[in-house]
Amino acid sequence: MAPLTRVRSGSEGIPGPLVAEHYRQRASLGLIVSEGTYPSPEGQGFSGQPGLVTPEQLAGWREVTDAVHAEGGRIFAQVMHAGRVSHPEINGGLQTVAPSAVAIDGVIRTPAGKLPHAQPRELGELELDGMRDIFVRASVAAVQAGFDGVELHGANGYLLHEFMSPASNLRTDGYGGSPQTRARFVVEVVTAVAAAIGADRVGLRISPEHNIQDAWEKDADETLAAYGALVDEIAPLGLAYLSILHNDPAGELVQELRRRFGSPVLLNTGFAVVTTREEAAGLLEQDLCDAVAVGRPAIANPDLALRWKHNLPLNEPDPSTFYSDGAEGYTDYPEYAGAPA
Repeated sequence: MAPLTRVRSGSEGIPGPLVAEHYRQRASLGLIVSEGTYPSPEGQGFSGQPGLVTPEQLAGWREVTDAVHAEGGRIFAQVMHAGRVSHPEINGGLQTVAPSAVAIDGVIRTPAGKLPHAQPRELGELELDGMRDIFVRASVAAVQAGFDGVELHGANGYLLHEFMSPASNLRTDGYGGSPQTRARFVVEVVTAVAAAIGADRVGLRISPEHNIQDAWEKDADETLAAYGALVDEIAPLGLAYLSILHNDPAGELVQELRRRFGSPVLLNTGFAVVTTREEAAGLLEQDLCDAVAVGRPAIANPDLALRWKHNLPLNEPDPSTFYSDGAEGYTDYPEYAGAPA
């Protein structure tokens, strides 16, 4: 189950019984990756997003992980620092931070309505050790709250991805410039988290060439150089997996990264097309990956694994409830009536 932002954790970022029930229902999906969770207050990217910061948030997550484990499931926490993809109206009035002081062109949805993206503050080189430790503390807290591991969010234009992209990382110190130095901070975060909780509990999600939220990566050779450097550095760690979001899973970039990583690779082709049973089976049959991360079908079908196994009809997801409040479109999708045991 792919990480799916659902913003059901209230203004304090505390996952409650409704969130626990949502994940419990989907425990049969093999490995659940939670929605993105913020590791520090300034890293919050959405209103209603859960955190891994306060004792109350961690207690809420313990209820979630206990519920999933009681049903025989496994769940990783996606640790996501939003970086410049946030706003003071979202994160309690804090200034957003980024590799460079470059704002996203456009607007962001906040409790005060749609507002222009805020100008982020460039992180000083001496601050980066502290930022790395924020990821470590959140990952340790996640394991203490019962998660089986963490997925570090290095995709979709958020903080770690901002270091990778030449459009959002304009630094001239040891963390910017060449493809190799742009990968350095992500390597340091992954290495530190692996040392703290064990590499077999750590996954990394990346989305090279996805080109959203102004994290542009349009030069194919430079992109391969940057992500190749990243993968070469983290491959010896023996991570649980690398999750790649890319619309060309059979292409040179994805398959070269998979070859160089040498450990399990999860794939998802992105947001443009809903993942089908046939597509997922095809990716595996063609040996393009080791597992497939599934999003929208998992929203609407808590028993998706059983439905796909027996080729049963699916519930259709209702996009109007993806980011709303309450149980509607969250915990009220039915299991298949009369399904095989």
